[in-house]
Amino acid sequence: MKWFRRRKAEDVAPTHLPNAEEAAQRFWERWFELVPVVSAALGDGEPHRVEDELNDLVSSLHPDLVFSLEQGHMAMYALVITGQEDPRLRPYTDAWINAAPPSDMVWEFHDSVPPVPDPTEVIVNLGQVRMRLGDYRVVAQVDGDVVDVAVYHPALAGLSDQHRQTMTFLPLDVTLGERLAGERLRRVETAELEPQGTISLLELRSLVRELAGQAER
Repeated sequence: MKWFRRRKAEDVAPTHLPNAEEAAQRFWERWFELVPVVSAALGDGEPHRVEDELNDLVSSLHPDLVFSLEQGHMAMYALVITGQEDPRLRPYTDAWINAAPPSDMVWEFHDSVPPVPDPTEVIVNLGQVRMRLGDYRVVAQVDGDVVDVAVYHPALAGLSDQHRQTMTFLPLDVTLGERLAGERLRRVETAELEPQGTISLLELRSLVRELAGQAER
């Protein structure tokens, strides 16, 4: 269970407070009112029932933030709110995570997309399209302490431009974690045909982590 949603430009976004700490406080007040409904919808396997409410809630923190609902690492569910490494949005995600309640058995919270233990087991549903991350192949070219990548999956060519972009970056984020991906990946391209010399997502993780470890020495 995962989805990312950015409010469309033509949508009317709720007014957000310019003070990040006040915006975060308001978010959590509204979250505690909404969370029983969210948990019930997820328990019923119907996240679409609360998509609009969550979209409004996250947009009230800042309209440029992106969120996802995922299976938690330690808890049942995880809420991720991220600025996708945009420095303008870092004060809002910092204030949000600093004001977050402690994780419990049901919910945990993250201010960037965390890496999943094995991304090759993840399946993302986009309408009628099911994309298994284990079917992704990547070409990686190391240049100093950064990596340029071309991402291939046989279903990417049939997606809309927005979904194609999402499904090009999402596997990298869940493989590396959003912050490591932001630090070490330079150019990211979608490959229309499977290139030569590809590696798996897990091989990419090993490569980038080794590169990051060498750079920190």
